[in-house]
Amino acid sequence: MNLLFITDPLESFKIYKDTTFAMMREAQKRGHSVAACEPQDVMWQRGGWVTAHVRDIALTGQADAWFELKQTRAVALRDFDAILMRKDPPFDSEFFYATHLLAQAEREGARVFNKPGALRDHPEKLAIMEFPQFIGPTLVTRDEADIKRFHAEHRDIILKPLDGMGGMGIFRVGPDGLNLGSITETLNRHGAQSLMVQKFLPEIVAGDKRVLVIGGKPVPYCLARIPQGGEVRGNLAAGGKGVAQALSARDLEIAQAIGPVLAARGLLLIGLDVIGDSLTEINVTSPTCFQEIFDQTGFDVAATFLDALEQAARS
Repeated sequence: MNLLFITDPLESFKIYKDTTFAMMREAQKRGHSVAACEPQDVMWQRGGWVTAHVRDIALTGQADAWFELKQTRAVALRDFDAILMRKDPPFDSEFFYATHLLAQAEREGARVFNKPGALRDHPEKLAIMEFPQFIGPTLVTRDEADIKRFHAEHRDIILKPLDGMGGMGIFRVGPDGLNLGSITETLNRHGAQSLMVQKFLPEIVAGDKRVLVIGGKPVPYCLARIPQGGEVRGNLAAGGKGVAQALSARDLEIAQAIGPVLAARGLLLIGLDVIGDSLTEINVTSPTCFQEIFDQTGFDVAATFLDALEQAARS
């Protein structure tokens, strides 16, 4: 197949852990061709197809110069067998516009994974609210009074922006309420922006588990991202330690309930974040942890994903 990866700059990849790189490596191993571009390389001119300025690349197997450029070209997205939208958050206005361009490309015949409309419809933090049976006490608001009421009820809470990633902008406020007002003003920009507030889950000490679901089916291992030192965040980007482990019965219950629902909506790959027994996020833009799970367990997540991609692209 001819594959296009829409992603962050290739030069920024940390290939020892990058999931998009693992996908590319497995694709090339199978004989698929690999092209890449960034969202800003996609354009649509009146009367024409949605087109992108892409780089055709070959992976070298080297650690530093990990890819070589074969050629650059402008090509209609419909000419690829599959397009993988792998741009990292934040889900800002430019990401939103990119999904609209990709939706037009779909109307022209392109096959995009994850489906652009599904990306728009499932903001990664808000998406959990559809499944209240699996989440802890959670509030989405921009109102300071709502947040104070939630804190008074639950005493120990987490506040976070709706468009963050990698643990960015996450705050914990304990029973004393210290700095609740200033944290709220910072995150809600004096009432202009919504945020999420959740009851603090002490089970975070055992890790924030990333449960991957491919084609509606859970990967049998998750990556528990365990906070280090005085951190409350387990995110690897915030210094958390990743420990691969088999799914618990609760992890499996959550994944088997949510996975088929979201797969039917066009989400080929999702990453569920689970703390203790509670779902905390549903990652749909560019779920990660393929390489960490493979390195520690031997389970080839990238191969499982390419199996699903090949089947979906040809169906």
